[in-house]
Amino acid sequence: MSKAITNGDSEDDIVTVNFKTTESFLEAIDATWRGRGFNSRSEFIRYTLRDAVEFPTFDRDELIALLAAEEDIREDGTMSAGEVRDRFGTGDE
Repeated sequence: MSKAITNGDSEDDIVTVNFKTTESFLEAIDATWRGRGFNSRSEFIRYTLRDAVEFPTFDRDELIALLAAEEDIREDGTMSAGEVRDRFGTGDE
């Protein structure tokens, strides 16, 4: 689990991180943090990065499975719910 603390209660030194982005993406970031009630762009970015580190949406295996499922759908390799019930014997008994 991440130990990312940004409220000043940590002994870690605060560092500045720079990154490049397009002007249009920066405008979207600014509209988002203002619309969600954050006090600053930095506060919003710290919150978003901390959330991504502590609660990642996908890990690599989940992403691979998701891509494989998408490929099955494109190749019509899926089954209906009825086909699944018949194949695996999970009918309403």
